Amino acid sequence: MKAIRHALKKLGTLDEPLWHPDQASIWIDATGEVVVRGPGGPETLAGQTLMRGSINLIAPFETREGLRGPDLAMPRPQLRIAPGRLSGAPHVVKTRLETSAIFALERDGLSPATIKGLCPFLTESQIAEAIDLERQLEANLAVRAA
Repeated sequence: MKAIRHALKKLGTLDEPLWHPDQASIWIDATGEVVVRGPGGPETLAGQTLMRGSINLIAPFETREGLRGPDLAMPRPQLRIAPGRLSGAPHVVKTRLETSAIFALERDGLSPATIKGLCPFLTESQIAEAIDLERQLEANLAVRAA
């Protein structure tokens, strides 16, 4: 945890935000060292630039067991996960509507058209993306439980 706090302070000195839409600002390299996004690319907390071997902790991933992790900043084009917003729950962009709420309606038998009628500010694609993400997360839990 101390290393993460140090990394957050380093990002502040580099004037880098924690979240970028296309790339993470904090990584862990293959040896477990915390790495931050610097002006020349990933760098150690001591300021040494890295060329390869770091793991993007925000990016999608797959495991041998069949788990598929979503992008932890932008799991779908119209969905976001942001620290401090809705306790980090996935939600429809520019709303405070969690994807789990949309999925619960669908699981209770409501069609996407009916959900749109209840939430007219949503698009059909936002509803489809929310349901797709929640199905992916549910499938991950099934794999993990097996």
